[in-house]
Amino acid sequence: MDATNHQEAKFNKMKMDEQALIRKVQNGDEMAFEEIVSIYKNKIVNFLYQLVSDYEKATELAQETFLRVYFKADKYKPIAPLSSWIYTIASNLGKTELKKMRRYYQVSLEDVQNKVEHGVISRENPESSGLEKNVRKALNDLHPRYRIPVILKDVEGFTQEEIAMILKKPVGTIKARISRGRSYLKRELESAVA
Repeated sequence: MDATNHQEAKFNKMKMDEQALIRKVQNGDEMAFEEIVSIYKNKIVNFLYQLVSDYEKATELAQETFLRVYFKADKYKPIAPLSSWIYTIASNLGKTELKKMRRYYQVSLEDVQNKVEHGVISRENPESSGLEKNVRKALNDLHPRYRIPVILKDVEGFTQEEIAMILKKPVGTIKARISRGRSYLKRELESAVA
């Protein structure tokens, strides 16, 4: 068996195992749910962190994601991989959080000055590289319409077809959004180094 067939067989077995796990969860098996959480917890927290740039918030949103997986397990249909369903839930929660963050992002200059005077705001981590800061800023400035597909593709490693399933959009739309998102990031990073 060559490497490609071996990988495909491994992927299909994992998919079948996940289908069995979610069926067990649908029947009330908490151990199966714990196994799903152990498989996806770090991936979902990382995805949400890339999306909202706040580790605590990403952790909260991941917990909410898994609560919904547990309580809405009966709504899952095996037409899509379990991972797509879980990432769809996380993506929707992330989008909602981004909307809230935009609403509450407005801060008065006086508040910032008070925080600086009282030592609440500290200097950024000097060990963080300039490139990392520039990438983070460019990602944060990217509209969620483009940021989510770019993160799913370039950070999480999903195919464009899988992203289309997760976001419930046509593959062509996903391809265009990834392309536009990458172009924006490239322009931002080039101007940051210029």
